[in-house]
Amino acid sequence: MADELRSPMVQVSANYLFAMLSFRYIVDLERQRQELLVGRYGVIHVAQGRLEQITLRPWPKLVTLWESLVWGEYSHRQRRGDCCRLFYNQPRGSEQYLALKYIHTQRGTSVRSFQKALSILDQIAQIKGTDALVCEAANLRLNPRLMERYGWEQHTASPRNYIKRFYGNYSIRQPRNNELPSEPVLA
Repeated sequence: MADELRSPMVQVSANYLFAMLSFRYIVDLERQRQELLVGRYGVIHVAQGRLEQITLRPWPKLVTLWESLVWGEYSHRQRRGDCCRLFYNQPRGSEQYLALKYIHTQRGTSVRSFQKALSILDQIAQIKGTDALVCEAANLRLNPRLMERYGWEQHTASPRNYIKRFYGNYSIRQPRNNELPSEPVLA
């Protein structure tokens, strides 16, 4: 029995289980590509227009209306700095999609940081080979025109559901400077 517990298959399973139940930190998309492929839930941390890290989480980000409309607004107004955190999930049963669940900015977050977080999400979608990104925009300042600038289109009859389709074509369209919103983002 003791020999069975030392078998490579049991060891791999134990390592995989530990990896799935712990937080992991990605700082290099290329070198840590395999971890990104396995991780289903993550937070992209960008500060001053640069990727600081991606935190892979053991559980999905669940967003409540209270969090997005009350706590998020309060937190945004109280915290200063150029920082953007973007939460994403890869839903079980729909592995070909990534869901953008929540974006948290601070007062003074630059357009550059906001764009970098979205760009990193696009890169993760490419690494995972996903067909599309989906989101439900609760913030009323995210209007169809702004979403279209970043490559998103209305997905359902609901005016708040958006999709960014790839289907193998990952050429990322970035908005031109004259299309950018004025700073700060979502102030």
